[in-house]
Amino acid sequence: MISEYQLIDCGDFEKLERIGTSIIRRPSPQAVWGRDRSINEWETPCTRYLRRPDGNGDWVPSSGKAIPDYWDVEHFGVRLRLRCTGFGHVGGFFEQGPNWDQFRELISKRSNEEYRVLNLFAYTGGATVACAQAGASVVHLDASKTSVTWAKENADLNQLENASIRYITDDVKTFVDREIRRNNKYEAIILDPPSFGRGTKKQVWKIEEDMVPLLDKLTELMSDKFHFLSLSSHSQGYTPIALENLTRIFGDGTVESKEMTVPFKSCELSSGATTLWIKK
Repeated sequence: MISEYQLIDCGDFEKLERIGTSIIRRPSPQAVWGRDRSINEWETPCTRYLRRPDGNGDWVPSSGKAIPDYWDVEHFGVRLRLRCTGFGHVGGFFEQGPNWDQFRELISKRSNEEYRVLNLFAYTGGATVACAQAGASVVHLDASKTSVTWAKENADLNQLENASIRYITDDVKTFVDREIRRNNKYEAIILDPPSFGRGTKKQVWKIEEDMVPLLDKLTELMSDKFHFLSLSSHSQGYTPIALENLTRIFGDGTVESKEMTVPFKSCELSSGATTLWIKK
């Protein structure tokens, strides 16, 4: 699978990445070991992200190299438009690439049936694109209008202008309650919730308080032909085993749980956890 992403090295709580033609250096709390100081790019990256005490930060270009407004890359079959944001993100979580492959494979097995996917906390839409590529109808939901607009750009970049994708800017809990009242159903649900967030009307999301009640409600959105649920997290304590235990609420199914990782040299960098629950 083509990928224009490479984790060059990581350590000392930072990571050094080649993303398309850009090399960037940014924080990585999981990189608790020492970095390889023989790698020249550590000192001459195109762009470095420096976090401020308030949680935001600044992107600092190396001498003579301007920060691009955006650039496009391909990763696991998905074209992504990337930008340097104030939170240190660039619009892509590259550890999710293998999940996109799984989504396409699972959906393709039911290519002759109606297949509706609900993608919650959908951010810039890598999973949305992958599901639409396989022929699914997707509801893409995020509380950030900026992220939803960005996801539309990514769909267009993948020539999915005419795909069945419904973009919604809303609070997740509010939307799920509304879908239950409407008796809407889905064949697959994907969610990658943050540790903390706010909805469109400043509703508070706290993963430790809201995850279990949300999953309980999602069981009411499962169609008679429900196929799979994908749950991933980058929050502390939400390990593969924890996520697997959370999916028990969905009943009898096969479960695959693992760390999401990104390889570098002969090692791997942990980048959260993911579990895939498939109904038997």
